[in-house]
Amino acid sequence: MTAPNTQNDTKEPVIALFNYGGGLRGLIPAHIMTRIEKKTGHRMSEMVDIFCGPSTGAILNAAMTLPHPDHPDRCKYHARHLVRFYEREAQNIFPRDRFRELRGLLHDFNNRMTKFSQLESVFKHGHYNPNNLGTALKALYGDARLSDSLKSLVIPFYSINGANTPDGFYTANPTNGMRHYAQEGGHAVWLRNMRLNNGQHRLNNTPNVSLYDAVMASCAAPTYFPCHHFPIEWNDERGVKEYAGIDGNIFDNPGVSYYGSLRKQLDPHQKLVMIGLGTGHANRSITKDKWNKYGSLGVVDPVNDLPLINIFFHASESALSHSFVTELGDDLYMFNKTILDRSPDTPNIEIDDGSPENLRKLRDFAESIMEENESQLDHVCDILVRNCDRKKQPPQTETKKENWVRRLFTLGKKD
Repeated sequence: MTAPNTQNDTKEPVIALFNYGGGLRGLIPAHIMTRIEKKTGHRMSEMVDIFCGPSTGAILNAAMTLPHPDHPDRCKYHARHLVRFYEREAQNIFPRDRFRELRGLLHDFNNRMTKFSQLESVFKHGHYNPNNLGTALKALYGDARLSDSLKSLVIPFYSINGANTPDGFYTANPTNGMRHYAQEGGHAVWLRNMRLNNGQHRLNNTPNVSLYDAVMASCAAPTYFPCHHFPIEWNDERGVKEYAGIDGNIFDNPGVSYYGSLRKQLDPHQKLVMIGLGTGHANRSITKDKWNKYGSLGVVDPVNDLPLINIFFHASESALSHSFVTELGDDLYMFNKTILDRSPDTPNIEIDDGSPENLRKLRDFAESIMEENESQLDHVCDILVRNCDRKKQPPQTETKKENWVRRLFTLGKKD
């Protein structure tokens, strides 16, 4: 005896929102979420189950799941508040500095050739001052912890010091295969607060870490900010560990998040719907002649659009894209387009252009994504509203008859 394939139907779908990284280009998903909230009449936190994504996406996600101090069962921010955040803080976080890239090159030259230690403070490694970003994030999150998020929240960063393996990875997986993975070097780290309340809820091991520290680490983009050093208190034998974190965008994308972090949080046969809000495709093709002319510095030169760094950011996504898209199928909804068009109305590809003109272009770019995907956006809004309505309904208990039928089919399937 076989039962109809109803496993997916017997589980409520889980809706995950992935916000891409991209500095001030985070305004693009902020504008799209603002439109979604306006069309549906609901906060994103009321409609989405899991918020994930690195860097500027982590800024958005952490804010969208932060509880209101006076109404702790409701999130503090609407998406429109995040639009205002970027517009207000853009030039504070990324002040105009025409000599920043030159200072970075001089710093590199000093490291390679002269090695004058007294010049370190003058060159500042070409970084922006992280205190500006830190001040903005502290005003946004206050003293909130990762565990405070009202919905499931995943914040990725890359640990460069390599002293602490992520999630007890090696100790929890003492298999022959794992012994062949080096325990030294850097590691991808997922900081998770999972609130799905499903059969996998026992796997939740939310670390004790401030939202400020988690997001600062995920935003520490190479060449823009220094690494972020901070403590994490794990709820296992590791206890309190110190980390030096850099941008989660180094490795994270929808496919990596799904395979590396989300899938094991779902019950068997539980349906996942993923919505991806992009910040503009920025990975341009490179001819062999150009590549061979770049040299060791040219491949990381902003004048050349940081070709090697862009490759690092996009390589894993392209490697997993076919398997990821095939597995999710029609349950994957992506909103993005190329930002490499050099027309006058296209936003700057650089992630640190906070000029009023570029902020306007980013808004118009988000509008164009929504216009070109209008029917899909309407469909996604319908899915989100249905998910919100389901959450408001009281849970249905299984009747004795339904229990008997389910067990009968289960026994028949085992035969």
